[in-house]
Amino acid sequence: MRNNELFFARFKEFEDRFQYIEQQMSDPAVAGNVSGYQKLAKERAGLLERIEKYREFLKLREEIDRLEIIVREAKEEEDFLALVRDELAALKAREQTIFTELEEYLIEQDPNADKDIIMEIRAGTGGEEAALFAADLYRMYTHYAVACGLKVELLNSNPTQLGGLKEVIFSIEGKGAYKRFKFESGVHRVQRVPTTEASGRIHTSAVSVAVLPEAEEMDVQINPNDIKVDVYCSSGAGGQSVNTTYSAVRITHMPTGIVVTCQDERSQIKNRAKAIKVLRARLLDHAQQEQEARITSERRSQIGTGDRSEKIRTYNFPDRRVTDHRIGLTLYKIEQILEGDLEDVVSGLQEAERRLKLEKKN
Repeated sequence: MRNNELFFARFKEFEDRFQYIEQQMSDPAVAGNVSGYQKLAKERAGLLERIEKYREFLKLREEIDRLEIIVREAKEEEDFLALVRDELAALKAREQTIFTELEEYLIEQDPNADKDIIMEIRAGTGGEEAALFAADLYRMYTHYAVACGLKVELLNSNPTQLGGLKEVIFSIEGKGAYKRFKFESGVHRVQRVPTTEASGRIHTSAVSVAVLPEAEEMDVQINPNDIKVDVYCSSGAGGQSVNTTYSAVRITHMPTGIVVTCQDERSQIKNRAKAIKVLRARLLDHAQQEQEARITSERRSQIGTGDRSEKIRTYNFPDRRVTDHRIGLTLYKIEQILEGDLEDVVSGLQEAERRLKLEKKN
């Protein structure tokens, strides 16, 4: 950390740029140009935060160097040296924290990081057992989101008679929602003895998860002539009708073939609004997937490939083990994780992404 020449060179560039901007802003000719002055003021504000943090870091290093000399020379009394060592340990911990924060300034930030999201969970191979595990994942994500102070809203679901979910679509709203959940896209595999298995054999089932940043109207324009809207009676587990009114809505986007259905609300208007919300997110995701497919270097800088057919995690019940295959993380606390204790997994993935981006910068 203390010998990272590139790190210090980049912050020297920030300081030089900051000083240049301040000189420009003090020039009467520049001050007279309102739009140009405002642009410089905005850039100055962005640089000021990182420069102040960098200066705090340098002061910490000076103080650490001073205390290390005292300890190394050991001319003081042992009681005093013990206090110095304690302070030194605290300063080094603070130094590491600030260094990590400063590294963030060198990383290109994800423009979707703070967006609300729409999550889609679908049962894959494994029949009823896959549907039951889809319900487990829905509960896991709901508990984790609530623990993080985020709001969850169910948009559409397709339940089974045994309490599973063939499909569930829901939104998670709040600052940092996408940043926390974006790594969940992919195939989640479960290994356990299903409740439907009489012989006690372990089965392997799979569930797919998609995480879509929620799109604003300005992000995606939907031409009314491009969509077909069908209404019908909503149905419940096993396909039986649960509503005699035509409240369920199916929207088909003709140019892409994307189909969205919503039936959880009793109101056709509410279901239509939710369906449009999901359609807009899918269209934005569709456009981003096409763009990313053309930028292979971006793909290589991600955790995994970003392909939703990629197996990303295994939940093994006999061993109480959860393994994330992208970063080789294994945790032996499957019960806690399925109850929403995802922080170790999420922080591990975020740290791996940060390191990849830093390596790419270097």
